[in-house]
Amino acid sequence: MATTEPSATAFLLVVLGVLVGVSALFSRASRSFGLPVALLFLAIGMAAGAEGIGGIRFQDYGFAFRVGTVALVLILFDGGLSTPLEAFRGGIGPASVLATLGVVATAAVVGVSAWIFGMPWPEALLLGAVVSSTDAAAVFSVLRGAGVQLKRRVGVTLELESGLNDPVAVILTVALASALAEQKALGWELLVESLVQVLVGGGFGLAIGFAGRALLRRARVAAGGLYPVLTLSLALVAFGAPTLLHGSGFLAVYVAGVVIGNGTLPFRSGIFRVHNSIAWLGQVTMFLLLGLLVSPSKLLEVRWAGLAIALVLAFVARPAAVWLCLLPFRFSGREIAYVGWVGLRGAVPIILAMFPVLAGAPGAQRLFDVVFFVVVLNAIVPGSTVRWVTRWLGMESEAAPPPAPASIDFNSSRVLGGGVLSLYVREGSDACDAKVGDLPIPAGVAVMLLVRGVEPLPATAAAGLRAGDHVFAYCPPEHERAVRELFGVVGEG
Repeated sequence: MATTEPSATAFLLVVLGVLVGVSALFSRASRSFGLPVALLFLAIGMAAGAEGIGGIRFQDYGFAFRVGTVALVLILFDGGLSTPLEAFRGGIGPASVLATLGVVATAAVVGVSAWIFGMPWPEALLLGAVVSSTDAAAVFSVLRGAGVQLKRRVGVTLELESGLNDPVAVILTVALASALAEQKALGWELLVESLVQVLVGGGFGLAIGFAGRALLRRARVAAGGLYPVLTLSLALVAFGAPTLLHGSGFLAVYVAGVVIGNGTLPFRSGIFRVHNSIAWLGQVTMFLLLGLLVSPSKLLEVRWAGLAIALVLAFVARPAAVWLCLLPFRFSGREIAYVGWVGLRGAVPIILAMFPVLAGAPGAQRLFDVVFFVVVLNAIVPGSTVRWVTRWLGMESEAAPPPAPASIDFNSSRVLGGGVLSLYVREGSDACDAKVGDLPIPAGVAVMLLVRGVEPLPATAAAGLRAGDHVFAYCPPEHERAVRELFGVVGEG
């Protein structure tokens, strides 16, 4: 026993290390095809599974569900941290309607379609609820991989919707799965439960977010690396506490991340970098496990049902729901068409499809296989066309600069009165063709680095600035607007 268990543990770690490493190394391959990188992780998991070259037999839905839940918590918290408060001001209205009414409308259309295709009513409605929410990681991994920067209104709406719509999908799925497993009808209690989940989840998210801000400002820890440990603990509490009180933990952890991320924090860039890495690790691990759960032979058995549902979702349910929700907000026809097309599905529907399996609902295994097929096909069909559709519909932002090829980390264990700005020298701006020493910058602002192409250059007083250069400057918050206007950039991150 003493020899066998360490050997088994070592073997498991080797397998996990190889799978995670291969997933990271081949992540760039998905960019060539414009597909979500998560699809690659799923494929690697399936290849390592019982019917693949790896031959690993894994059917522990309970373990996969727990790991997937933790991974989603980490991904949502990281998404909240990187969501600027300005995004809420500009897109919270349409995003909230999409995240509530849009989810219900999508679930209803898919459910009716599944019933028409021959699925019993309870299972059809459950299927609709499971595939009703979009996935931020899938959408923006495709956009970033394609080098696409969206018009602000469209990008903000997509991002906020995907961060806010999980709670409604979870509520619908749990209620329908329980009703199917216990053979009982749904009543008005579902509406009350939904309201309670949103209020409790949102309230806890705000409370933990503001409490976390205060804690991080006042805490004195032994090393800078412990600040991300504190924020990780806040993320876990933000999910667990409201969940125990019948609130939406997913909504709470996202809201807490937004509140904390928009505060003044010590070791800020370190916290953001660590959480981004943790979120990626969670995403890789989650999709590998989900891939291990699925057998290609079972997917072939449900291919026609999966194909029909995927086509309805992409061409009917999602576009109709988006049109219904965004028309009152005066979105243009092109914007509505784009948001309707780029509603990619990811891990959340597959995780939600485990609810019926764990609840022992009739037909749950077949439903899981159908959902998996739909998610994969949804990632391929809209996913591979996102780059082309973005340019065809004119959704690229002309104001957004290309990303800087380098960056500066500026960390402190104390809260400082300023931060590093990444600035892009635009043609025709006051900074273009000027020397660093001649820039009319306010006192307290310091230009730290100049990047031209891929080459970093010292920002000496005699250094000249050209259109297309990236400049990094330390700037107190009260001078940020003036500095951005000098470079021809207002409201840019």
